[in-house]
Amino acid sequence: MSAFMSDSSPTSKKRQSYKILQSAVWLVAASTLFACSQPDNGASDTNALQNDTSAAVMANTSEPHTQTPPLMSTTVSNPDLLKSVSATVYKDANCGCCKDWISHAEDNGMSATAQDVTELAVFKERYGVPAKMRSCHTAVTTDGYVFEGHVPAKYVAQFLESPPVQALGLAVPGMPVGSPGMEYQDKFAPYQIMQLNKDGTTEVYADIVSAEQQL
Repeated sequence: MSAFMSDSSPTSKKRQSYKILQSAVWLVAASTLFACSQPDNGASDTNALQNDTSAAVMANTSEPHTQTPPLMSTTVSNPDLLKSVSATVYKDANCGCCKDWISHAEDNGMSATAQDVTELAVFKERYGVPAKMRSCHTAVTTDGYVFEGHVPAKYVAQFLESPPVQALGLAVPGMPVGSPGMEYQDKFAPYQIMQLNKDGTTEVYADIVSAEQQL
């Protein structure tokens, strides 16, 4: 009898409800991330849903999910930072975080042309992005340098100012929460910006340990 009462206690029910809610959040977020790399299936709300939940799948889920809306980017823009840089950004048509990164780059002076493609891997292979370094979009400048994923404009400019001889570009693998285009509430996950080398090797270009360091 005591075991039955323990299983049906308010605390036990609360824990069970939280587990169900947490599972639902993960399911929605995982589905959204999958849609980020898929062709357009006609779902008009895909971009909005992705912007709200794609970062949540990588955020700390140790606390119950709340309905607090995502905050706007707090990135300080410098319209002169990349004013002489033009790039083509290869992305999926449904990728909302890709569009947000393009806005970040344009706010910092880059002239960016988005090109929606269905076979992103073809372009990543063409421009020498190793499988482990890949993200949701690939930006290629007119002079041939590659910037994979959510690389802050600050580091794009720093790299282009003095490109290492052996390098072909930079990459931020995956989609770290809090990186440019992946802002969500006040969450931030430290990440590394990786240097892509012409011989296929990679090395750490910068360790990003705070959101402020991206500015």
